[in-house]
Amino acid sequence: MCLATPGVILVITDSAPEAGAGDGALWRQAEVDFGGVRQVVSLACLPEAEVGDRVLVHVGMALSVVLADDPAEEP
Repeated sequence: MCLATPGVILVITDSAPEAGAGDGALWRQAEVDFGGVRQVVSLACLPEAEVGDRVLVHVGMALSVVLADDPAEEP
């Protein structure tokens, strides 16, 4: 069984090591807040992710954008 944890994207960065290093979407990373704990995760699987999105994260990879249980919590 796998466990994915929801968190909110605070900041998105492009950490490509050099210009022309391939697809820039593969190098995107985000600082994600998990209820007070912050972690940098890869956005390689979610090129459409934006700051404020709630995402499911498993082993350092954001896998899916999810909706809040309460619509009032959506940005």
